[in-house]
Formats: sequence, C-alpha cells, structure tokens
Amino acid sequence: MATVYINDKAVDIGDKRLNLVQVAELAGVTIPHYCYHPALSVVASCRMCLVELGEKTPDGSVQMQPRVVPACQTPAKDGAVVQTATSKSKTAQGQTLEALLLNHPLDCPVCDKAGECKLQDYSYQFGFAESRMVDEKNTPPNKPDLGPNINLFTDRCIMCSRCVRFTREISGTSELHIVNRGTHSEIDVFPGDPLNNKLATNVVDLCPVGALASKDFLYSHRVWNLKTVDSVCPGCSTGCSIHIDANKDVVYRLRPRENPLAQGYFMCDDGRLGYHYANSKNRLSAPKIRSGQEWKETGWKEIVSGIDNDLRAVAAVNPKGVLGVLSPFLTVEEGFLLAQYLKSLSKDARLALGPIPVTGEDDNYPKTRNGQPAKVQFTIRQEKCPNRKGIEAILQHFEGKIVHLRDSLQGEKAEAVFLTGGYPPSTQSWLEPNLAKGISKTPLIINQDLFENAVAGQSKYLLPAAAFAEKEGTFVNHAGLAQGIKRICSGPRKGRTDGQVYLDLLGRKGLLHAFSLHKEIASAVPCFAPLLTMGPQGVNLEKGS
Repeated sequence: MATVYINDKAVDIGDKRLNLVQVAELAGVTIPHYCYHPALSVVASCRMCLVELGEKTPDGSVQMQPRVVPACQTPAKDGAVVQTATSKSKTAQGQTLEALLLNHPLDCPVCDKAGECKLQDYSYQFGFAESRMVDEKNTPPNKPDLGPNINLFTDRCIMCSRCVRFTREISGTSELHIVNRGTHSEIDVFPGDPLNNKLATNVVDLCPVGALASKDFLYSHRVWNLKTVDSVCPGCSTGCSIHIDANKDVVYRLRPRENPLAQGYFMCDDGRLGYHYANSKNRLSAPKIRSGQEWKETGWKEIVSGIDNDLRAVAAVNPKGVLGVLSPFLTVEEGFLLAQYLKSLSKDARLALGPIPVTGEDDNYPKTRNGQPAKVQFTIRQEKCPNRKGIEAILQHFEGKIVHLRDSLQGEKAEAVFLTGGYPPSTQSWLEPNLAKGISKTPLIINQDLFENAVAGQSKYLLPAAAFAEKEGTFVNHAGLAQGIKRICSGPRKGRTDGQVYLDLLGRKGLLHAFSLHKEIASAVPCFAPLLTMGPQGVNLEKGS
C-alpha cells in the first residue's frame, strides 16, 4: 500500500499508478492545471500545477526538493510529501498565471466562457491582484472558420495544447497543430483541412479558456442563467452521459458528462448539435381528435377517455385486434406502463417494437493512422435510438418474444393501433412507405409523436409526444447500461408526458414519478432488478453493477 501526504493529509493509493494531481483530487485538494486532462497524454507545458515535493526519510523527517515540480507529470510514490499551498508553490503558480495573462484580452464581459472559465477561477484563487504589464499586448487575428462548428479567438489562447492532442489522440484526425514559435505561437489548421471531424466540438469543452467557441452556442445565453440536469444523449445507442443546459423551456446546449461506464469523457457532434428539434415551433402541441376531415383540439381528460373507450370496444370484439407499437425512444418506464395498459384491455393484445433507425456503420475513433489500427476510444453507433434494449426487455416479458412492427403487420390484421414515435426529424423516414401503408389500413389509429408523421392523416387521435429533455425515466444502451434521464423543460404539450398519459389510461391517480416505478418494474421484469441500485453513472443490467 502506497501512502502519499498531500498538505500533511495521508492518502492511501494502493497500487494505483497516479500522478500528483490525481492524488490531490482524492484528498479533496485542488492543484490548478490547464494542459493536463486525464484522457490525454501529459505534456506539462502550462506549468500551472507547480508544487513542492519531498519524501519521508527513514528517521521520520521530511526532505524537500529545492525546486517546485509539475504535479501532472510527477508520479506518486510511497512516502511522497506534497505541499500545494506554501509560499513557494503559491508564488510559482501566481507567476505562471501572470505570464499567461500578459497577452490575454480583458473581454470577460463578452466571452462565452465567462462564468465557467478556469482562467477566471484560478486568477481569483491563485493569481496576483495587479498586472505589471505596461507594453502593448500581442493581438493576433481571430479565426472564425477554424471549422464549420467552431470559432477560434486566437488572442485568448494560452497554448495548453489540449485541442491539438485531442485531434491526434482521440479523433485521430490531426487537423489542429501549433504554428510559429514563442509568443507568436498559434493554433491553426492546414489550408483546406478544416476542423470538421464528428468529435470536433469536444475541443470547446476541453479548452480551459474562451479561445475555442461553439458557433451553435456563441452569444446565445449567459451560462449563469442556465439550469442544468444530468441526462443521456438520445442520438444513438452509445448512450453518452450528458448535461442538458436550458432556460425558460428552451434547450441551449448539450455537454458530455464524464462516465467511465458509458462513453468516457466525450460525445459526438451529431448528438451534441442534434437537440434543436426539441425547440421546434412545428412540434405537435396539443391533443387532437379527428372530426370528419378536420382536427379538433381537445383536453387531455376527454381524449384519454375517448381512447380508452374505443380500445376497450375493439378488445371486446377482437381480443387480438389491439396492437401497441413501442418506440425505442420511449423510456423503460413508459414502455412498461403502455404495455401494462394494453395487456389490461386483453391478454391477447399484441405488442411490437417500433422501427430501429440505422445509418451506415459504427463509426470508431481514433481513425487509423499510417495504416496502423488504433485502439478504439469512442464509437458513434449506427443504431440511432437510445433504448432498443430496454424496450426489447419489456416486450420479452409481456409477449415472450420480440416482434418487430413489420412482422406484426404481416400477421393477423389489427383493428386498432397505438403508435408511439418520438423520433427526431432526421429519422422521420422511420415510418417507411410500406409500414405507413400497412398501418393506415387500420380502422382505429392512436398516433403519438413529436411531429405529424406519415399516418397522421389516417389517425383518429393525435397526441403530442415528449422530447428527451421533457421527461424522466431510464434508457438502456447497446451494452445493457441503464441510465436515468431527467426533465428540464415542460415542452409544448400542455402538461402531459407520454408516461403520464399511460398512467391516466391505467386509471392510476397522481403525477408520474418515473423512478418511483422501479420497484414495481423490477418485481414484474426481473432483468430490471439492478435499477433499484442505479446511481448517477447508471447500472449494467447484465452485470448488476
């Protein structure tokens, strides 16, 4: 067992191979740093993490080294003594900050990073109160077209090289590099080779200052006005853990949330920038019932009663005539409640898995370099839905097998279809012409989706669905990892999420709290028992941890 002493506090690290920054985090001590990131190689270039280092001698005394050392590059070993708050350490850190701020513009009031900027935070915590800079600052031109999604404010850059190492080590595309030397060093791309790989916008998160900015979020909102919840990206079956930032029912950005059980530290640009449909003005906003050739908006109480009466009438005449289509965009809780309701109408009511949108092949990163295959660190899945495995488990329980919509339509004719969607506009082709044709022949269609789809014109009931930011529940990714999603927006649906509608159809009183259903779901469907111990990083349903 190795023991390291951080500011006189003993930290047992066992046989882990850690550097001093990591050990300090275990001790609850912040060692300031810019260039270091746990997912990237160590370069120790910013010199912000300078600390005093010594070791305990056999007689119990401590012998300190004469010079400060970079904590990110110094491996922890048994008996190491680290002092992060001594006069020597503070002076070294303050001098480093002073050097980094020499040419840095004082544009915090207009900088998108203000409020979550490490240069701001460390300047207050570790820097000097006044600047001694009297010469004119070096102001290189900005590069607004570094890539289709990214601006570079060159004068804000502190040359930590995180972005360069990301494109070399994580995306493997190597678009970014450092040009010129000394005080004239800049981040740049080769002519004709912009920063446009599918992981590119992660460099905005990695940038500790405001040098790299997302064009999507630029000047749109101040971060201190945003509310944040932890959630899961619905873009593909990787199930990246994310933060959703929103204000006044508008989603402004998605950011990756560190989760070693899911994607690690990053997320793809398709997922990050694919949230705009949730803010669309074209979404269905109120429940409607068809009256002749026209739609009539109605209240939720009336439409729930109408749906229930119509489905019960069909089930009474033809017990196998009711078909429920469970979308892979439903949460586990929503799928369970809808299946439970339809089976309560008739034990012979049929359930089918909605179409699984697939695009191309799995996209692995980093990309192959020099013909040598690289170890995969991130995968964008071809399966463009978040909860296929969760819905399949629901179907397996209620049906004893997994039936796809196409197969179900080719079987016994349905008299009523409860169709759930929730697919983003980018996957609106999910309802292929043949499927739409098969569904449209059904006498009674209850259609729940974000937007009007291919069978909206033939539907009797049209229900607005909730987007990922407007509901709570559980998604299960391709590897069986169950993670919770949380609600941050109310959406345009007049107060009803999908799960609340199903709860109303079941005749159960009260508001839906998805996570309170876990005990009931685990009791009915044993494979979901691990949900009872699910934490912020999720739980693997196959391993139970």
